[in-house]
Amino acid sequence: MGGIIVYRKTRSGTYTSLAFWLFILGFSLSGSAQSSFTQLDDWMEANAKSMGGRTILVVYKDGKIIYNKSVSEMNQRQKSMNRYVARKQGMEAELDPYALNSKQMIASCSKWLSAALVMTFVDDGELRLSDTVGLYLPVLSRYGKGNITISECLSHLTGIKAPPLKESLKEMKKIKSMDQAIGEIASLPMEGTPGKVFHYSNVGLQIAGAVVEKISGKSFEELFADRIAKPLGLKNTDFGNRPVALPAGGASSTPEDYLNFLTMILNKGRLGGRQILTEKSIREMEINRLGPDVKIAYSPGEAEGLGYGFGEWVVKGPETGEPGKWVTSPGLFGSFPWVDNEKQYCAFLMTFNLNFKDRHERYFAMKQILDESLPHN
Repeated sequence: MGGIIVYRKTRSGTYTSLAFWLFILGFSLSGSAQSSFTQLDDWMEANAKSMGGRTILVVYKDGKIIYNKSVSEMNQRQKSMNRYVARKQGMEAELDPYALNSKQMIASCSKWLSAALVMTFVDDGELRLSDTVGLYLPVLSRYGKGNITISECLSHLTGIKAPPLKESLKEMKKIKSMDQAIGEIASLPMEGTPGKVFHYSNVGLQIAGAVVEKISGKSFEELFADRIAKPLGLKNTDFGNRPVALPAGGASSTPEDYLNFLTMILNKGRLGGRQILTEKSIREMEINRLGPDVKIAYSPGEAEGLGYGFGEWVVKGPETGEPGKWVTSPGLFGSFPWVDNEKQYCAFLMTFNLNFKDRHERYFAMKQILDESLPHN
């Protein structure tokens, strides 16, 4: 993939530790930036074994890919783990070194894609962020949850007490329709007032996915293909062929595809000369919604100190209500996408890494090395 690929209009016409915290706050731990990626190459080589045995990092800046490196040093245990997880998903394990077109499940990286899909409905005037879900899903009103807003669904502020992730995924395998999925969510208990409790889970995006299905009369998979994948040229990104789509974690993608999506986010909704999302929607997605009055019921330990927007974690800007300095939506299997609004670049790290110990600290350190290696403008 060299630069931006060619895009075409869809049938519907839609284009439409101390070092860690210093880094989070935006301070540099070294003096001047470097003009080569030697240190980044060294980091990739040194850390591949600790990141599941293979990885690829692709970086886009100033209209082109400026870095693309794949490292593969898988041991037998790592290969066996890949085969096991692939079998559980009904897939054949791919053990070759990662390339731009390598496809695998991206877990919570899916949240960013799904939030963008919902925002296309907002841009088209078919949905408002302030709309309450009971307008579209009466079963939620019957269980006292109809006053939850679309905005709260996209930012994990529904107030619904979701089960642990492992239990939730196990239950989703039994679900045969979106209506059944929403019925199950409707029966869950509340743990606080919507908008006042943050609980990172699958629930909010599942509700938002059901809402856009009701509005359009199409499946979530069809909507994603029509409104996001096709206009962005994501030829190898989808939410599978399950009975019910999982907007919060069910997508598979490639480094090439996901980087196209990130480039659109970086360019304030534009890609290939076309406006996929409005600049206003991109801004809404990147604003931190976790104010001081929001109780954190559950958040991954590695996300401590971060804010949350719509489908993405936010490294907070200097003022409340301002878009984050950079935004990200890491996945359970280790993939790590981000857009840096200050340094004006985006990047995607693909791995299959189920070793959570120090994983995100490692990734933040990698980002810092990249930041210091960027060429001067």
